[in-house]
This record gives sequence, structure tokens and C-alpha cells, in this order.
Amino acid sequence: MRALLLVLLVGCVEPDVGAPSRVACVGSDSDPAVAIDFQRDVVTGVLVGHCDRCHTPTGATPIGISIGGLDFSSASSLRRGGVQSGTQIVVPGDPCASILVQKIGAAPPFGARMPLDGPPFLSASQIQVISDWIAEGAASE
Repeated sequence: MRALLLVLLVGCVEPDVGAPSRVACVGSDSDPAVAIDFQRDVVTGVLVGHCDRCHTPTGATPIGISIGGLDFSSASSLRRGGVQSGTQIVVPGDPCASILVQKIGAAPPFGARMPLDGPPFLSASQIQVISDWIAEGAASE
């Protein structure tokens, strides 16, 4: 009888599986009082030095454009997307559904994490800028 009671009690204990390996995406603007400007905050503040080498026509190795078709030189060219992402690269108002946010995060759902030559990868605050820009509607320049 004790063995049965012990088995029943042990079966009710939650296993310690550790912390989640992937942070849940938050689809809202982290600070609605602050408007994100594409050129100033996204391009100059985040993309330059990380993404511009591969995803702009004047980049050192524009492989992201030549192979993937993904051009970050303007908000409109970015929103057009690439060969695989299409217009799902940026879903205005929904950063969690935007492939861009997924690919720069710690655990992209497919392919390699960007930038491809990382680490270093984008910081949490840099990812937040991009996520906030998309949450605000991904306005053009």
C-alpha cells in the first residue's frame, strides 16, 4: 500500500525542465509615447553595421540581395521582402508574425539566425527598435 501511495504522490510532482529556451514574442509597442523613425532609429541605429553589408546594394558583400533578394536600403524595399519571405518579412502592426523579427531573434523558426556572420547578433534593445517600428505600422521614410 505504501508503494502505491508513493507512486501516486511522485506522479503528481511537476518535473523541473528549466527555463524556456525561447522568449515569447511581444507584439505590442514597448513605449507608445516614443515614435520610431525608420531612417534614424532602424537604419542608422540598428541596420548599419549589422545588416547593410549584405542587404544593401552598396554593401561590402551584397549576397543578401543577389541571392535572397532582400534589400534593406529603404522601408519600401524592405517591406517587399525577399525570395523566401515575400511580404511576410514585415507585417505592419504585427512584429511576431514578421519574418524579420523571427530571423533576428535567438531561435528563428527556419534557417540561420541573422546576421549570418554573427555573433555578435543584434542586442535585445536593437531587436526591440525593429519590433516597435513594426508594431507602430512600419511607416515609410
